[in-house]
Amino acid sequence: MSRRSAARDADFTAFMEQAGPALLRTAWLLTGDHHRAQELTQASLVKTYVAWPRVREGEALAYARRVLVNYRTDVWRATRRELVTDSPPEAGSGTSRRDAVTTSDDRDLVVRLLRTLPEQQRTVVVLRYYTDLSEQATAEVLGISVGAVKSAGSRGLAALRSALAAAEAADASVGPTSASPTPTERDRSVR
Repeated sequence: MSRRSAARDADFTAFMEQAGPALLRTAWLLTGDHHRAQELTQASLVKTYVAWPRVREGEALAYARRVLVNYRTDVWRATRRELVTDSPPEAGSGTSRRDAVTTSDDRDLVVRLLRTLPEQQRTVVVLRYYTDLSEQATAEVLGISVGAVKSAGSRGLAALRSALAAAEAADASVGPTSASPTPTERDRSVR
């Protein structure tokens, strides 16, 4: 380690010990959380250390505070759509919630429909859309051309769409079963 870098490290260490508590208080006021404030302070000190040779003497605290505020703004912008809560939103708050039976039935239907496809189409559909492989990666895994992957995928999806439409039409034609009226209800309607 050279004398210049040793002197630089000593200057920065002295600055960090002096300015650290003030930066931590500022970070806590910005975040409202002690752990986030510590992370924010540490990140701003790291960024200040990297720029230490360019920091003017006597302006180090102002520079570090500016880095802290800018970094906090960047983090806020990246996560502002995220709403941290102690509990998840209530069911029915604008989104329909599906029960486990319906989800299980849907999963069963997908598996049954996939079984109706020829082997290559089923494999391509699963690799492309379930495991999210690219066309090139799917072709490499199966040892076929990219064109064959595109063709098998297109035919497989078309077959699945038509089979799904047929299954939904069959379910719609059956409709909900209504219970037959009880003898008491029949008697009331006759009177």
